[in-house]
Amino acid sequence: MNQAFDPLNLLILAIAVVVILRLRSVLGKRTGTERPPLDPYAAQRRAEKPQPNGNVINMPQRENAPEHLGLEKPVEPVWSGYAEAESPVAKGLEKIAGTDPDFSTRIFVDGAKVAYEMVVTAFAQGDRQSLKNLLARDVYEGFAKAIDDREKAGNVLESRFVGIDKAEIANADLKGKKASITLRFVAEFISSTLNKAGEVIEGDPKQVRQVTDVWTFERDTASRDPNWKLVATDELG
Repeated sequence: MNQAFDPLNLLILAIAVVVILRLRSVLGKRTGTERPPLDPYAAQRRAEKPQPNGNVINMPQRENAPEHLGLEKPVEPVWSGYAEAESPVAKGLEKIAGTDPDFSTRIFVDGAKVAYEMVVTAFAQGDRQSLKNLLARDVYEGFAKAIDDREKAGNVLESRFVGIDKAEIANADLKGKKASITLRFVAEFISSTLNKAGEVIEGDPKQVRQVTDVWTFERDTASRDPNWKLVATDELG
């Protein structure tokens, strides 16, 4: 019997024909108009080619960025955005940062703003415990006495904190291990003092008043306690 007509050979041939036809339908025919395969580096090579004037070469910007070259971004001075170079404030902040590497002017100022609102709100509410946690002893005693006098007279302070318009560093210094920073706050309040009869004896319950306060904060940089204490206050109007 002729082996070419062996049933097994015919079956294999039929399977091969089916496979070829399926591949042809999926892959299609080459017509000469097919798009070339994608080149992931083609865009980069085009960017590196000289421009028509032959003087400019556009290098890929991403690869030239410091983080892609393993370089660290330049560190801004601790006083940047808060003081002028070589000013007393800038030098004071540099001395504080030299003793306390974790010191950040931005974090300090943001924290001082929060403390300012907490102190003025606690004072208006007569919250002595909150004041005690934020103030140095002699400053706390002054605030507590003012609250005592107000309560003894039967007066009530109604105050609503509107917001801080400005918080500027007026002074910064380091003496020994004690860091000191003075801030000038310009803030807005609606406040009035009422007597026992509910009559307004000071302020205006409907008018926004602008107040300028100069507050000094201190911290022992040798201490593990990261908190700053309010050690002096002065109202300029």
